[in-house]
Amino acid sequence: MTPVTPPAWTHGYITTNGVKLHYVTQGKGALMLMLHGFPEFWYSWRHQIPEFAQNFQVVALDLRGYNDSDKPKDKSAYVMSEFVKDVEGVIKGLGHEKCILVGHDWGGAIAWNFAYDYPHMVEKLIILNLPHPAKFAQGLRTFRQLLRSYYIFVFQLPWLPELLIKYSNYQAIATAFQGMAVDKTAFTQADIDTFKAAAAKPAALTAMLNYYRNIFGQRILNKNWPILAIPTLMIWGENDTALGKELTYDTQAYVREFQLKYIPNCSHWVQQEQPKLVNQYMREFLGI
Repeated sequence: MTPVTPPAWTHGYITTNGVKLHYVTQGKGALMLMLHGFPEFWYSWRHQIPEFAQNFQVVALDLRGYNDSDKPKDKSAYVMSEFVKDVEGVIKGLGHEKCILVGHDWGGAIAWNFAYDYPHMVEKLIILNLPHPAKFAQGLRTFRQLLRSYYIFVFQLPWLPELLIKYSNYQAIATAFQGMAVDKTAFTQADIDTFKAAAAKPAALTAMLNYYRNIFGQRILNKNWPILAIPTLMIWGENDTALGKELTYDTQAYVREFQLKYIPNCSHWVQQEQPKLVNQYMREFLGI
């Protein structure tokens, strides 16, 4: 029997926590909510949306400040407590009580925090190339990870990071993806142009950078983390130049039911560079 192909994804908006957020959705059923990282937007899940729409209502969100979502002007709007409230409102606003939560990079940081604050709203947690907050805090106390995270400190400066990213038609965006990727063919020119266009939208770049400008002193780096009871899968591209593989070690000390899948010869952009393997590991974890 030929499998039924789900309909193409559609775009929508939802107002939550005082902001209007854009999302792409496909499929029906239980909610699978996907949270992207920097400097991305919903498009970074393009290989996962149709795959999992066969089993779920997949929703890939534009985080506040990104692409077609609202971009509050105040820097104070870009703190973890607000990001977590956004996610709560999205889940409830879409008519669900809980979800399978999937996050990469900054989306992964938000997903970790949301799982701790609203464990009853997360059925299963899938994290891609973002360590447990306790492990990241430990890593930032080492010289090796501090070197890898140099850009975080550069991003603390006013206006200069914006100028550097905008320089030469947003060349820094292309460098971030194609420069870091092991398989350069994973990103077409059309993909790069799409990411550039999202970053070039009015007020987007400063909003995106404000995530980093509020990072120090937040609970994501200063908190005692109990053992998380939610079944969790971590997928990790081993050639991540921004986050060292050692940040994954001993994560099981913080998560009761934990699985870890390494993907060799793969960069930080794991779900875009190795989508088939990522999708396979996600399916095995979900039992579908």
